[in-house]
Amino acid sequence: MLSLPPSVRIFVAREPADMRKQFDGLAALVIDVIDEDPQSGHLFVFYNKRRSRVKILWWDRSGYLLLCKRLEHGRFHFFDRADGNGARIEVNASELALLLEGIDLRGARRRRSHDEMTRWQQRA
Repeated sequence: MLSLPPSVRIFVAREPADMRKQFDGLAALVIDVIDEDPQSGHLFVFYNKRRSRVKILWWDRSGYLLLCKRLEHGRFHFFDRADGNGARIEVNASELALLLEGIDLRGARRRRSHDEMTRWQQRA
């Protein structure tokens, strides 16, 4: 599992990418498609048409890091939850970890935290 600081955002491209692309090609996709700075320190996730492969591009202050994963069976299930930019989906670290395991998160609901439950009960 990736241990990321809370300041790191994770963006998943909504459209499949050519998995032959390496550092510079994926950095260009970050600029042109995701509309972010590839050297921001955020993670950028790309997948192929069959959704059997994923590449994650990350800048760590001294250079790019490229993480790759190929599922032997099944496919990655990226759900269609768009933020303000229609070309990307933003997920958190726990959602990314589940997605990389091949778990389908469509229809999944997050349980309310203890603080949220307390606030909800105080309003009632």
